[in-house]
Amino acid sequence: MDNLVFFLIAQLNLTLGVAGLIWPEKLMPLFGLLMFPWPASYRSIRINGIIAIGAYLLVVGKLLATGI
Repeated sequence: MDNLVFFLIAQLNLTLGVAGLIWPEKLMPLFGLLMFPWPASYRSIRINGIIAIGAYLLVVGKLLATGI
């Protein structure tokens, strides 16, 4: 059950990361709320998307290496 919750969080992170790369202007209000003290910019949304994809790949690699 722990892996299921972890996978769901990782999938949500990947979804927001890819969506941020494809539609940054549509996600600007959401990232404005998530990054409250700092203003959301296209550069920060793009960097977040790249890091989210990299983190997802690391998580999947770790889970596959340990045998899920």
